[in-house]
Amino acid sequence: MTAFDARRIRADIPLLKRQVNGYPITYLDSAASSLPPRTVIEAVGRYFERHHANVHRGVYQTASEATSGYEGAREAIARFVNAPGGAGEVVFTKNATEAFNLLAKSWGAANLGRGDVVLVTEMEHHANIVPWFQLRDQTGIEVRFIPVGDDYRLDLRSIDELMRDVKLVSVAGMSNVLGTINPVKDLAEIAHRHGALIAVDGAQSVAHSPTDVVDLDIDFLAFAGHKMLGPTGIGVLWGRTAILESMPPFLGGGGMIADVRTDGYTAAKSPTRFEAGTPPIGEAFGLGAAVTYLESIGMANVQRHEHELTADALGRLESEFDGRVRVIGPHDTDRRGGVISLDVQGVHPHDVAQVLDQYGVCVRPGHHCAKPLMRRFGLAATVRASFGPYSLTRDTDVLIESLEHAMKMFG
Repeated sequence: MTAFDARRIRADIPLLKRQVNGYPITYLDSAASSLPPRTVIEAVGRYFERHHANVHRGVYQTASEATSGYEGAREAIARFVNAPGGAGEVVFTKNATEAFNLLAKSWGAANLGRGDVVLVTEMEHHANIVPWFQLRDQTGIEVRFIPVGDDYRLDLRSIDELMRDVKLVSVAGMSNVLGTINPVKDLAEIAHRHGALIAVDGAQSVAHSPTDVVDLDIDFLAFAGHKMLGPTGIGVLWGRTAILESMPPFLGGGGMIADVRTDGYTAAKSPTRFEAGTPPIGEAFGLGAAVTYLESIGMANVQRHEHELTADALGRLESEFDGRVRVIGPHDTDRRGGVISLDVQGVHPHDVAQVLDQYGVCVRPGHHCAKPLMRRFGLAATVRASFGPYSLTRDTDVLIESLEHAMKMFG
């Protein structure tokens, strides 16, 4: 692909050829799960059709092919995020949630104890909150929160005070509710200045903008394949080599060992030590294809395209509804991504979503696994529309038209 063209990308997405309730599908739920192009679907199918075997054990032809494809995906991911230690720093998990559980139950359990603090934010997904609360209940650590201001951005005025006794800062690269893009590089500098490490939830940010872990100067990064045009069932924890090698295994069993004796075991080196049992091989084939596809269209192009869509949508939502539709998130496009959460006056979010579905519009109602953030703004739920590289301004056209129908129906 020589130039970015959202229409050409749409042509690569089989699901966008569907109709729902007699209408062409308008997919605005990429923050929950993005749509895979045909090359990704074919890569998964090709594994099962031609290469299906377990990895790292068999010496026959298909087993070697399976291992090559699986490890090739790891190398692609390392390149995609500019991992300084290469593929050895890329751990495959089921999803970003499992990546954070691995981080908490391996690094956290081995390095944190009573009196230590993990600093998160009020805008975090539950995946970056609950594992730390579980560790708190087991070890007595404290989980502390950076507040979110009325401008929907992190309030860092008291950050030096908040950093007292902090051993890990764990923060979303981009909010899955607000669309806010957090100042990760600044937070990394603050964390390291106070002797802490920093982990980033990249589930939203990695899928929508260039990611360079060296430039960001972070220590861990978690993200999921299904949010970056890949299949479900596979995620990634990236970590610095020295840190990963110091971490104990998360799960025990086949594949994660160097040796097992009657008096104990010796774990394999990272990343193998964190991938017990049969891994998501077909999904890795698909994720490798997704990375190749994203590289071909260019992540800077994706970011630019979605920025333009978001600016257009924010302006129209503000002008066309006369305050009846409130955007829960920054109203400007500075450090903001293509996630737009809406509070529709007088209409419950689930009712809005059901009406929109009648017009083929796919949005997500609910608390979006971010209940602390919802409570911060006095909300039970929002309707969330979110863009992908295949989104067009006509998707916003249909969204606005169907919102008008929902408001008339319940008005």
